[in-house]
Amino acid sequence: QVQLVESGGGSVQPGGSLRLSCVASGIDVAQYAVLWYRQAPGQQRESVATITRFGTTKYADSVKGRFTISRDNAKRTGYLQMNDLKPEDTAVYYCNCYDTIRDYWGQGTQVTVSS
Repeated sequence: QVQLVESGGGSVQPGGSLRLSCVASGIDVAQYAVLWYRQAPGQQRESVATITRFGTTKYADSVKGRFTISRDNAKRTGYLQMNDLKPEDTAVYYCNCYDTIRDYWGQGTQVTVSS
């Protein structure tokens, strides 16, 4: 059974940092791209960051320079380092492992940025 478990969310003040983790079980995460999405209340889910199997990264314009995506295949884990957080970053953050055939999602972790 494939399972993705996110952790690391929480409440922070503007300008703060959080590091999200996504641990995969049941798959060889090295064979997948790892993506982070987020969904704010009343908004559509949006892609935040992507790291391919080969380590190529891509970011939404809204998070460039503030967020860093990484992966540790040996630990079957993807990460999203989020710095200089803003209130508009408040959302549920989801991990996604994707290849051309299969698509797996975590349950999400809440990030709240508020003073």
